[in-house]
Amino acid sequence: MDREEVKARLIQGLEACRQELIDLSLRIHDNPELGFQEIKASTWLAEYLEGNGFAVERGICQLATAFRGSYGSGRPAIALLAEYDALPQMGHGCGHNIIAASAAAAGVAAKAAVDRFGGSILVIGTPAEELYGGKALMVARHAFDGVDVAMMVHPATRDAVITQTLACANLEVEFFGKEAHAAARPAEGINALEAMILAFNGINSLRQHIREKARIHGIITDGGQAANIVPAHSAGTFLVRAQDEAYLDELGRRVINCFEAASLASGARLEYRWRQIHYAALRTNLALAQVFTENMEALGRQVEPLDPNRGFGSTDMGNVSTVVPSIHPMVAIAPAGLSSHSPEFAAAAASETGHRGLLDAAKALAMSVVDLLARPEIMAKVQEEFAQAQPD
Repeated sequence: MDREEVKARLIQGLEACRQELIDLSLRIHDNPELGFQEIKASTWLAEYLEGNGFAVERGICQLATAFRGSYGSGRPAIALLAEYDALPQMGHGCGHNIIAASAAAAGVAAKAAVDRFGGSILVIGTPAEELYGGKALMVARHAFDGVDVAMMVHPATRDAVITQTLACANLEVEFFGKEAHAAARPAEGINALEAMILAFNGINSLRQHIREKARIHGIITDGGQAANIVPAHSAGTFLVRAQDEAYLDELGRRVINCFEAASLASGARLEYRWRQIHYAALRTNLALAQVFTENMEALGRQVEPLDPNRGFGSTDMGNVSTVVPSIHPMVAIAPAGLSSHSPEFAAAAASETGHRGLLDAAKALAMSVVDLLARPEIMAKVQEEFAQAQPD
């Protein structure tokens, strides 16, 4: 069989098991689990892969809900990444059930390419993308050593292959003051809540003087216990985002200045902690993106060009892209303008449009595996671009 014949066969195979794949996606959707708690989802995915000829190693990287399924041997080794964590109080409002099912489906379909052209296919289960940066931990623990390419597809409101994400750091802040009766003896108190509010005001002023695509946002998680008591404690969680690591570091220092100034002005003691794990900005491999674009368009989807003015959040796939040539395409499952991380998007992830997105994502991933295994010159181009993009 030549390359196009293998593609045709794997498309037929995916269509033949369409309902099984939809059922897998819906099972995950109907049983949402938060990051690092995805026991059911990771088990169902591992069992699906094992039932289709994959060797599966569970609990990799000291993470109970991470796994690696493998088929074939040798290089190139192409990894398809599955996410399956849900959002607090919203379930699969980001559609990770589709990411998971499409990666597993594409891996099984791509066995035909491995059998014909050699190499190996990996399906790597990556927990806790939403809140904890599971892939960042897995990168640090060498989960992607020996991997030549990493791909995944995220549901969205548009079809796009080249996407922008922001580097992101998570900051936890506390102020410690002194309780006092807010009416009888206010002068004896040190108001930790006022310190937090002062810091918010400082950050609001700072926002006018930062780069256009940088972001600072946060919430107060503790603002006191009663209105007639001067709050002795306040706490908040903040995210700082930027287009590159250097500016993220600079902006982080300026944000801390806002909190230190609030501490000095109020008299409340400041404690803060940057979470050890942060999200790197995504480095899309353009040679790999071109391969995926051609396969998406062969399925009848019109891929949007990169819009430099379109904002995007952050993903731990950015961390993977620093060590392996990577792409993070989008497949449309909902109308333009609909917000992800919403109940409406969660409904779309279990709709007929969502099912079509799942099948098209799986097909495009598997077809791209065929191209990478069958055409060594493409893989060479992908690797060359990645090597040239590495910082000195």
